[in-house]
Amino acid sequence: MANYDTVESAREFFYKDKFAVNAGITLDELTEDTAICSLKITDDHKNAYGGVMGGVIFTLADFAFAVLSNQIHQLTVAQQVSINYLSAPKGEKLIAEATCRKSGRTSSIVIVNVSDDIGRDVAQFVGTGFKL
Repeated sequence: MANYDTVESAREFFYKDKFAVNAGITLDELTEDTAICSLKITDDHKNAYGGVMGGVIFTLADFAFAVLSNQIHQLTVAQQVSINYLSAPKGEKLIAEATCRKSGRTSSIVIVNVSDDIGRDVAQFVGTGFKL
C-alpha cells in the first residue's frame, strides 16, 4: 500500500531533504513499487578532473532509495547500502530508477540503477531498509 497518494504529496514531503534539494535532485515519478529521480549535471557536481563526483551519484541513488522505501513503508531508514560505480556519465543528466526487490515484515531490499540521459549505465546501488 502506497504512503503517498500522488507524486506531488511525496515531493512536498521530500522537499524537506535539503541536501538532495540543494544538490538539484528532483523526484520525477513515483508508483507503489518504483521511484524515478534525476539530476541535471552542473559544474558544481564535478571533481577537479572534470568528472561527476561519486558522492553526487551516491546522493541521487540514496534519495531514490529513500523515496521508494518510504513509499513502501513509512518510516523506513537505511540499514545497509552499497554502490558499484560502472561508468563515468557522458550525458547532461543522471537518472536513478529505484525498484523494490523484496518487501518483508521488518526490512526491504531496493535496487537503484543510475544511468545518464544517453543511456550509459553509471552505477548500481543496493539498499536494505529497516522498517521502524
